[in-house]
Amino acid sequence: MVAAADAKNYVSKLGIKHDHVVQELGWDEDTDDELRAAIEEVTGTELLDEDSDEVVDTVLLWWRESDGDLVDTLMDVVSPLAEDGVVWVLTPKTGRPDHVEPSEIAESATTAGLTQTSATNLGDWIGSRLVQPKTGRPRR
Repeated sequence: MVAAADAKNYVSKLGIKHDHVVQELGWDEDTDDELRAAIEEVTGTELLDEDSDEVVDTVLLWWRESDGDLVDTLMDVVSPLAEDGVVWVLTPKTGRPDHVEPSEIAESATTAGLTQTSATNLGDWIGSRLVQPKTGRPRR
């Protein structure tokens, strides 16, 4: 659990803004409810679940070592993502149960066709920012 002020700061670190559409996957009893509430407060909307078929600006993926195959999950989360959308893989910090090695996230992202651009500390969780590679769009 984090303090509400920290949670607001974390939302800012995630680049989530008012009117962003955020889909949350991997919720469980260990997820950070303060962070989730702060995201909803900033965006002005509820987090979408895995059953949503809306185009989203951000996918918030809570991921633990015991959750299975990260590559498969990342390939699934890309489909609802807006062209300039972001996937945040949130994993338990080093030393916490179910921690995921950063190298595993980077390798899984590459295999799924994503690029890891940064990582940020979110209290008991570490957020890894993944984006779709820029395509060679013709200039106008």
